[in-house]
Amino acid sequence: MDRLVAMRQFATVVETGSFSAAARRLNMGQPAVSKAIANLEEYLGVRLMARTTRAQHLTEAGQRFYERARVVLDEADEAEAAARDSATSLAGQLRLAAPPTYAALHILPRLAEFLDRHPELAVDLILDDRWVDLIEQGVDVAVRLGKPSDSSLIARRLGSSQRLLVATSAYLDQMGEPATPDELPAHRLIAYSQFEGPTAWSFTHGATNTSVAIQPVVRVSAGEGMRSCILAGLGIGMGSRLMFAPELAAGTVRPVLADWELSPVDVWVMFPAGRKSSRRARAFAEWLETVVGANGELLAPPVVP
Repeated sequence: MDRLVAMRQFATVVETGSFSAAARRLNMGQPAVSKAIANLEEYLGVRLMARTTRAQHLTEAGQRFYERARVVLDEADEAEAAARDSATSLAGQLRLAAPPTYAALHILPRLAEFLDRHPELAVDLILDDRWVDLIEQGVDVAVRLGKPSDSSLIARRLGSSQRLLVATSAYLDQMGEPATPDELPAHRLIAYSQFEGPTAWSFTHGATNTSVAIQPVVRVSAGEGMRSCILAGLGIGMGSRLMFAPELAAGTVRPVLADWELSPVDVWVMFPAGRKSSRRARAFAEWLETVVGANGELLAPPVVP
């Protein structure tokens, strides 16, 4: 058995989530992939996956093996890159996770620059507002908004963006602007939440702190849906300046209660814990840091004389 090949096949099954998807990525037949994993389990003398008719899940031994195998595979890729003397050019696949709205506004418009530098590199994008498990999903590097909930992750803070209330100019012209937080319940409000029940928005004005309980007319669990609701003129919602940077600059969206401060949101780039980050992941993080400002927003590209 070629153990390195077997490790890569197993890791691909874990990272793609199914034998059929792994077979497509490996350019193999599904029966061949299934047999390869069965042979690996027989060689190790332990079950790596618990299979059902609809899905498969890692056993405890399988999770431990995957984490160690991923380290070995990353080191092998690093060794190949060093042997090819590819100090300035990267090859292989970079698996990147990011929130859909942030990626659309602040990563994808300039991603071609990164790929032009590394023409042998392919990017596999996972766009999700949820905090995906980087190890389980095989993610090399993730961009996330807000404080990392997992202290074991290797994280680098890129910047901090102001959080604010916004609405379209058309809505505010028609309905009027609230002068204080206490006037918010008289407006149509949109909340970014996956939970039921009342929502409270907290503000600071100088030395004054206040919190207002609201009953939103629309609750949205995805950032892009939040953007769409507000841009459609449904009402007032809370978001980061990152989320509405183009519309704020154009004036189609205006800040509401601008004198009342909300807590900012940080932008982080994160790497999986327990294994060395790949050259691809480190290069992407360094590139992203050069194309976003201190507030995490996309900077204008340099002017070429």
